[in-house]
Amino acid sequence: MPDDKLTDAAAAMLGLGNEKVGDALEQCIDSGKLREFSCDGRRYIQTQELFEAEEYISDKLVLLNSRAIPLSDRDISAIINYVEEKNGMIYAEMQKKAIYEAMTGGVTVLTGGPGTGKTTVIKALIEIFRKLGMRVVLAAPTGRAAKRMSESTSEEAKTVHRMLEMERTDNDLPKFNRNAKNPLDENVIIIDEASMLDVPLTEGLLSAVKSGSRLILIGDADQLPPVGSGNVLGDIIKSGAVNTICLTEIFRQSKESLIVTNAHRINSGENPVLSSTTGDFFFVNRPSESTIPDALVSLVTDRLPTAYGEEIREQIQVITPSRKGRCGTENLNILLQEKLNPYNSSKKQIKYRQTIFRCGDRVMQIKNDYDIVWEKYGIEGSGIFNGDIGIIEDIDIEGEALIIRFDDREVKYPFELLDELELSYAITVHKSQGSEYPFVVMPLSSCAPMLMTRNLFYTAVTRARKMVVLVGRMDIAAKMVENNREVMRYTTLESRLRRADN
Repeated sequence: MPDDKLTDAAAAMLGLGNEKVGDALEQCIDSGKLREFSCDGRRYIQTQELFEAEEYISDKLVLLNSRAIPLSDRDISAIINYVEEKNGMIYAEMQKKAIYEAMTGGVTVLTGGPGTGKTTVIKALIEIFRKLGMRVVLAAPTGRAAKRMSESTSEEAKTVHRMLEMERTDNDLPKFNRNAKNPLDENVIIIDEASMLDVPLTEGLLSAVKSGSRLILIGDADQLPPVGSGNVLGDIIKSGAVNTICLTEIFRQSKESLIVTNAHRINSGENPVLSSTTGDFFFVNRPSESTIPDALVSLVTDRLPTAYGEEIREQIQVITPSRKGRCGTENLNILLQEKLNPYNSSKKQIKYRQTIFRCGDRVMQIKNDYDIVWEKYGIEGSGIFNGDIGIIEDIDIEGEALIIRFDDREVKYPFELLDELELSYAITVHKSQGSEYPFVVMPLSSCAPMLMTRNLFYTAVTRARKMVVLVGRMDIAAKMVENNREVMRYTTLESRLRRADN
């Protein structure tokens, strides 16, 4: 934070004068508990850990960008032509540029909205680098993002934590076993959903990347920033210190999707088309806020399954900006649970704090747990990750555990771990980051202004693969598009990279 803002806030919170707080701040800086960083005529204050982390990230990115051995233009052209002929396709101009930059630079950023061909570039790079005898690893910040990356590329993708072989220390702090002393074996590291990378995770990632390796960051900088500290992808792009390619061309097949075209309209500040009665993007008008929850529940439980088949019921995900309020996750989960999985004397259930967990409920893991054991086809493994969604199959009352199935993995959850679970018939937009769902239903109702933003709306819409249904007030959609407010994040990474680049 800028030192004046920090001093004012601390003085107000502690009920002390600014002078006394200012003296204490200087003592913290002198003792090394806090660090100062000056740029643009202001002095910023950071914790020691984040100061060193952003300094390390900047230095390592510059080092990686200068150490990769580039290929000649002739060799690059030849290998791109070879891959095009082999796969029977011709890459668009900006896709070729992205491939070229990744083959010539040590660090490359690839951004672009839905339908612009990012996956096509990833698949081409995997094939090209392997043909050159290089070892490639794919990773993403969350389990669901890694799974989606695997599905789209037909290649194994890990979470960044798993790739770095994370474990927890005795004081419950993360420790990466892949680090500067034990770096990754691969020399091409491709990270998807890079907008979700926070500062500590990026520091851990870069520590494990060998000098001379290539790092390719793929993400959509217009989505929400990471939940944790920093704004790594945004800072890297704004700094101009590494090659950044932004794919903007929407390909023909994607142009036919109103999800894609509306996502791009929202991102560019235009209102989405809400009048369509066919296709993959619909709006259900409910001007009265009190009627929105019931209309949404009716859509999820009756109207959509009747129109598109009962089998889609499990593919529908409600995404909402807020946890609180009439259209927040807390209320919607209660309403949806009552309809989709009502009380039945033959169904086991337990109440944990304010939540009833019942056999058949859809639940979400809300933090990374690398120690919990699962079984898949008789083989044991460990780790369930933030954002993973599963179904409660049984409740062992005597053994005090829930039996939950996450895709093909069966997990036994002791009751003491229920803090890690939430009902997930409805989830927040923030929790949906990095995930994709066939059908997304989203309420449009008033909530806290900080949640009614363009990038939150854009993030929600881009979570859908087959269909988006918005339910509520048309004016709320317009307000969210108009509100291009982003939460201010004070960081030093962009300034550090600019200085290093100059």
